Amino acid sequence: MTYATLITLMRLLLVPVFCLLAARYGDTVTTGNPDEQLRWIAVTTFILAAAMDGLDGWVARRFNQKSLIGAILDPLTDKALLLTGLITLTLVDWGQDWHLPMWFLILVILRDAEIIVGIWILYYINRRVPINPHWSGKVCTVTQMIALGWVMLKLFDLSPIYPVAIATIFTIWSGVEYFREGLRQLREIERPRR
Repeated sequence: MTYATLITLMRLLLVPVFCLLAARYGDTVTTGNPDEQLRWIAVTTFILAAAMDGLDGWVARRFNQKSLIGAILDPLTDKALLLTGLITLTLVDWGQDWHLPMWFLILVILRDAEIIVGIWILYYINRRVPINPHWSGKVCTVTQMIALGWVMLKLFDLSPIYPVAIATIFTIWSGVEYFREGLRQLREIERPRR
């Protein structure tokens, strides 16, 4: 096992740690005695797991430690961290109005499901799926992380609905772009058969 893969596994182990810390902080909020130190430990855990994403990639490239398991684990760990953060901060209240709306979580899950089902359909039909990332997908991830950070950090006395609205626009936009890309690939598959 490579050092890059070990870093990815450490990131993956931090995901449930963050979830547990976030839920415990939510419990202190519910009892009316928020433990802000616990919140900051949860936030630090999340930031550490996110920052280690760059580290594992750098180690893999710098020391030529690219591997199939790393190529599979890295994006799965990214998605696990993001979805765990979204689910946790939707279900756990971090203060009055300091949570993500349920409809936003459902939208994110539907977009991800659309992409997974689309890849499966394309693979089933063609036995290969050329991955063509769209810039809106990257912006979607960044805006979702900003919405998460807005809730976790509580730096501004402004409702999280504003960054959630921006993330919603890019979540829908990227979902539409990936759907269009899937249709384009399906049309290319059908052309040679005629």
